[in-house]
Amino acid sequence: MNETQAEPSAGGEGPAPAALLAAFAAALADETRAAICMTLLEGRAWTAGELARITAVAPSTVSGHLARLLEAGICVTERQGRHSYVRIADAATARLLDELAAHAIPDRDAAHAVPVVAAPDPLARARTCYDHFAGRLGMAVTDAMEERGLLRTEDVFELTEAGRLWCADAGVDLTAGRGRRRLASSCLDWTERRRHLGGLAAARLCARATAQGWVVRPAGGGRALEVTAAGERAFHELLGLTPEAWS
Repeated sequence: MNETQAEPSAGGEGPAPAALLAAFAAALADETRAAICMTLLEGRAWTAGELARITAVAPSTVSGHLARLLEAGICVTERQGRHSYVRIADAATARLLDELAAHAIPDRDAAHAVPVVAAPDPLARARTCYDHFAGRLGMAVTDAMEERGLLRTEDVFELTEAGRLWCADAGVDLTAGRGRRRLASSCLDWTERRRHLGGLAAARLCARATAQGWVVRPAGGGRALEVTAAGERAFHELLGLTPEAWS
């Protein structure tokens, strides 16, 4: 039996609890895998190639380590366009890893900072992702909605009842032409490397902002957005945001 296999329980109904715990611990018992987890704890998702550069090991070596972390359920992969990104599996796993790190490294920094992939500044600041906000503006809206109890972001994104009422008050119509589209979904932001709000609510909010002149396209066109003075007032009134949140 290799170290990734768990002993069956005495009743033959699956691995014994101690074996499951040992297998989980074994997945973390490697310096490179620990470094990968420390990087991912910042909350962003990374490609295998980027993790190889960050941990200073060969891509083939990182691939093997990621396979162990994926098998253990510590990490998951998520596709965005042509790329596959790796992130911590869920909030509970992230909390567990953070507590382990805090126990093992009492004086560690609160955040394990790693560089964000560069992008043209207007795109990184505010843009559309299909039909909803992305970039720092998209993340600021997502974070503010979560902090105000309008949106749940653990595992599956979901509008709360307060979030539905907020949408109605903000003039964001969630009824007309809904079809089968989810009210809220998560979308991996390729510059922020975190999940921002997608789905019908995000699309309708973006459409509302565009129609009201809260955001406009720059003269050159493209997906970049500029928040107008009216938009600054609206985002502050609706979510308490200031331009620092996306600038």
